[in-house]
Amino acid sequence: MRKSALGQTLLYTALVLWLVLAALPVLWTAVISLRSYVDAFSAPLKWLAPITFENYRGLWLDREFYRNFSNTVVVTLGTVCISLSVGCLAGYALARYRGSLGFWLLIVALVFRALPHATLLPSFHALFDAVGMRNTTLGLIFVLVAINQPFTIWMLRSFFVNIPQELDEAAMVDGFTRLQAFRRVIIPVMWPGVVTTGLFSFLLAYNDFMLSSALTNADRMTMPAAIAGAITAESDTLLMQGVAGAVSITIPLIILVALFQKQIVSGLTQGAVKG
Repeated sequence: MRKSALGQTLLYTALVLWLVLAALPVLWTAVISLRSYVDAFSAPLKWLAPITFENYRGLWLDREFYRNFSNTVVVTLGTVCISLSVGCLAGYALARYRGSLGFWLLIVALVFRALPHATLLPSFHALFDAVGMRNTTLGLIFVLVAINQPFTIWMLRSFFVNIPQELDEAAMVDGFTRLQAFRRVIIPVMWPGVVTTGLFSFLLAYNDFMLSSALTNADRMTMPAAIAGAITAESDTLLMQGVAGAVSITIPLIILVALFQKQIVSGLTQGAVKG
């Protein structure tokens, strides 16, 4: 009993230390974003310094950060919707297909996903210049979907494999077509897996920096690419606005994970257990 109690104490202590180390950078950034430049970088930090929202006002109004926010919303929603739509259909088909062709398709998709994104940029530049899609939101969505789709297919296939094929057959015996059985029976069963995969697709598009900064101009950039220049600038004002932007792009992620935490845990568990 003493060994068990000691082990639990050490485990909880380690978890608390890990939580503090993980949360400290976020909390520190949030604190200094509400300070002036002088107060934020004074040594030691003036915890009782006046709170100001000037950094956020300058970012969202003067630099029109709301435009980058709307670009991010369009890009992430477009990427998630297309990736999940194609991934669900492809993952379901590959999970039910028994031939060797399905295996090789998955291998090709995995190889494409493993390629560094930088190696694909010259091809995308040439393609978008030829078809007139350079500096467009649609072009950025196209690239993010192309890069994210192999991972989505792999992940969704693992969820579909865990669903017994007898469910499909029973639904079709009841008069459903295969598409109706897929939409009304299979998808509701594996909905946590769809949410989990959708979250990973969202994070890929939401956190993208390189592709957005390389394929779009300042008016079409997403939030991570837009604040990068401010954080690395020599101007004190731009630096503080960049810190405020870092906090601004973190808040939606915290809210999203808090809202879907149960579905995420259920989805990860479902994908890890073979049925």
